[in-house]
Amino acid sequence: MTPSTTLLVSYARYHRDPRNIATHYVGIPLIIFAIGVLLGRLQFSPLGLPLNGAVTVWTLAAAWYLYQGVSVVTMATIVVTGLLVMIAQPFAQAALFPWLAAGLGSFVVGWAFQLVGHVWEGRKPAFVDDIRGLLVGPMFVTAEVWFALGGGKSLRDQIDAEAGPVARQTPRPTEQA
Repeated sequence: MTPSTTLLVSYARYHRDPRNIATHYVGIPLIIFAIGVLLGRLQFSPLGLPLNGAVTVWTLAAAWYLYQGVSVVTMATIVVTGLLVMIAQPFAQAALFPWLAAGLGSFVVGWAFQLVGHVWEGRKPAFVDDIRGLLVGPMFVTAEVWFALGGGKSLRDQIDAEAGPVARQTPRPTEQA
């Protein structure tokens, strides 16, 4: 098993309720966007190269994803997180109130989605036991989107075999009139 697959399996063990997975589709991108907004304000120029905190953190995260193995999921995660950081940059340069509103607002709302999902799941977030979960979360959401689009069947089967299948919600019985 590749390092990225091992991490996805470990993370998936905390995410078997489809409602929790659904909240991650919203919460994790909001958190990444918020980090892009908040850290994008930190400007510096080492060796005359203009950088900011968000691009620096994204670059380090991208290097970590590549270290886990080059795959569709890791490459797509790098692209998607990069796009979110790029979209955040105009907000990072806004006046103080719009900057804080966009950054802190997205951060709080994103974590609220995460909290609700984990209440439904009945499990704590994966990062509580392994801090790498903060980096695996975006990779997990990327993989789940790929699966939903019909890709990655062998990866999904491997995750389900190791972590267990995603619970299927049974429909509530309809009330008889």
